[in-house]
Amino acid sequence: MIVAGAWRRSVPALVRSIAGARWPGFSAPSSSPAAAAYQAAGCENKVPLLSGRWFSILSAPKTRTAIHKTWLNPLVNNLLGHCSETTAAAVDTSDPSCEKFEYQAEVSRLMDLIVHSLYSNKEVFLRELISNASDALDKLRFLGVTEPELLKEAVDFDIRIQTDKDNGIITITDTGIGMTRQELVDCLGTIAQSGTAKFLKALKDSKEAGADSNLIGQFGVGFYSAFLVSDKVVVSSKSPKSDKQYVWEGEANASSYTIREETDPEKLIPRGTRLTLYLKRDDKAFAHPERIQNLVKNYSQFVSFPIYTWQEKGFTKEVEVDEDPAEAKQEGGDDAFTERKKKTKKVIEKYWDWELTNETKPIWLRNPKDVTTEEYNEFYKKTFNEYLDPLASSHFTTEGEVEFRSILFVPAVKKDDIVNFKTKNIRLYVKRVFISDDFEGELFPRYLSFVKGVVDSNDLPLNVSREILQESRIVRIMRKRLVRKAFDMILGISLSENRDDYEKFWENFGKNLKLGCIEDHSNHKRIAPLLRFFSSQSENELISLDEYVENMKADQKDIYFIAADSLTSARNTPFLERLIEKDYEVLFLVDPMDEVAIQNLKSYKDKNFVDISKEDLDLGDKNEEKEKEIKQEFGQTCDWIKKRLGDKVASVQVSYRLSSSPCVLVSGKFGWSANMERLMRAQTLGDTSSLEFMRARRVFEINPEHPIIKNLNIAGRTSPDDLEALRAIDLLYDTALISSGFTPENPAELSGKIYEMMGTALGSKWAAGSPISQEYGSPGQHCGSGNKVTPEAEVVEAVEVGGQK
Repeated sequence: MIVAGAWRRSVPALVRSIAGARWPGFSAPSSSPAAAAYQAAGCENKVPLLSGRWFSILSAPKTRTAIHKTWLNPLVNNLLGHCSETTAAAVDTSDPSCEKFEYQAEVSRLMDLIVHSLYSNKEVFLRELISNASDALDKLRFLGVTEPELLKEAVDFDIRIQTDKDNGIITITDTGIGMTRQELVDCLGTIAQSGTAKFLKALKDSKEAGADSNLIGQFGVGFYSAFLVSDKVVVSSKSPKSDKQYVWEGEANASSYTIREETDPEKLIPRGTRLTLYLKRDDKAFAHPERIQNLVKNYSQFVSFPIYTWQEKGFTKEVEVDEDPAEAKQEGGDDAFTERKKKTKKVIEKYWDWELTNETKPIWLRNPKDVTTEEYNEFYKKTFNEYLDPLASSHFTTEGEVEFRSILFVPAVKKDDIVNFKTKNIRLYVKRVFISDDFEGELFPRYLSFVKGVVDSNDLPLNVSREILQESRIVRIMRKRLVRKAFDMILGISLSENRDDYEKFWENFGKNLKLGCIEDHSNHKRIAPLLRFFSSQSENELISLDEYVENMKADQKDIYFIAADSLTSARNTPFLERLIEKDYEVLFLVDPMDEVAIQNLKSYKDKNFVDISKEDLDLGDKNEEKEKEIKQEFGQTCDWIKKRLGDKVASVQVSYRLSSSPCVLVSGKFGWSANMERLMRAQTLGDTSSLEFMRARRVFEINPEHPIIKNLNIAGRTSPDDLEALRAIDLLYDTALISSGFTPENPAELSGKIYEMMGTALGSKWAAGSPISQEYGSPGQHCGSGNKVTPEAEVVEAVEVGGQK
């Protein structure tokens, strides 16, 4: 298992050198990580530093390797001949079967870094060791093609993990290629000096520069990661090329290790490697069977070989219960021959057995045509611990500059908050081994964080920090393609014949798409067709922008909208009057994010978005001559009203958007609408200075066709200082403030004006001394006469009086 990692890492450079000498036409990619690292290390007969699980012919697709059997055997023989020779000096011991070796100095430094600096998460040790075991099985399967004698032991290809939680021991066994004595020395005790020095120097430089040391997918030092949690590690390995089984034993803080031949018959294995980890006191929790099972499912669920864990199981059975003799006699009576049914109870019989842990298959490696909807749904539920089927899925393979496979899902329900930037919805794999699900926008923007899925890439660098991941060109390309596929998947839901699916999606994730309008300008063309709104012609059913454009009138140039706090407010706003007369459809933006999202879109299919609550509204029916006449007639009135309102408004203008309302208060062209002002007021850290500035941009528009405005026009010309006329202007402004959606500046003052107006109107008709009161009489007069009048009589009398009038 351990030598497999070194063997795989040395393949690319050695294949190039050997094959290049033997076959001049053969060449390996000089830009591969293996070639670059091997050349940089300056190694000739040393195993490169275990700092990366390099791409090799073992794990490459068959179309890429194309290694012919005619030259496979000599290539492998040459390759194995390049195994490094140990630089550690053997130390004489009293036991001739046990040899003691000193670690190479660089190995000691590397182990110290691993234990104290390299890994921030200890649980990755199991991922590293399982990955090495998978490499060993891969190597054996590869070599078995040309050397069938290596598979003479009819043993299944698998990985088995057994734990002893009482003693804190974990045993990992694989049936892979195994190691000989010399390979144990070469691969577990020696690392090329220059390669290690380069790695250590790079790590030291990154720490001095303050770089993030939270490495993602830190492959390459797999075996030594065992010392993260272990005081002692014992490696027992049997190679099919050797008749003997050897044991490598080392401790965490020791400068030496021992190698001996295995002589205990009970510990012999037919083939492969067995790792025994003796855990540290603080890390014995890892030896719990359930903990190991969960780690395997998280990190190594999709390893191509079966992984078994030793688990406690149980089954229910019935057992007889001993009865009390006195009770049995009482139930049986005097008849000794009476047959009675024996009492039983159910108990759980416990036992230990192997359980397949990685039963979920990596379906993203299969052809999408061969995967059924049921298989996608089952994979989604198991991988993301969901109980509902997804709304949609997208299975694709991207080739070209960057190659990766992925399956994306749209959940049926919303779980995470829209402002939750960190989610664990995207699981990144490299060659089916889990790397991380802790991303902060590297693969998906925040507004698409609800999308769940897996991404498996062979091109992503394996030794990568958070900082490198954010700056990686490969990741940027992956992000661009993943976002595009996510939009295609959502668009497919919107175009589905089942309209309920998209309504369910919009209810859960509509705010996310609106956030995308604000944050992602590059994808506006993909987001806009997915938006949904209510409108003046569709108050009960959401419509898309495509449906709106399709329903536009021939003379309509723009897309009109009004922002309000509810459908009722939007439906009854005075801004709609002329547009409804012209049968123009108006979008109702009733969600707090709607207005900001539309303002960021600006246009759709060459149609500009126009807020009908702002000044300079052009409905395309202007009559310049008529407008000029109206302005001449009401110009003086506009100036008179502006003088009365003062700084409350920026100007007073004649309105062409009203038909039944006397006036309306509109926002400046670049000012806040009433809805936006309300939202800004609600902000905890809102800027009151900007609020005051935007308020001064309001425009008071009057309807010249309304009787109230006509009367004010006469009053302005004849009695501009009349108090009743001036109070009427104030009341008009306050009512326009409310009807236009703004908040009154002084509600108490407005209430006083309304009460005063009601008193004046009622007092002139119902006050004492009025004709009606004299005819009807006051309530006090009736009470004083002693004639009691019932409420019914009062109503009848009032009606008669009214009839006489």
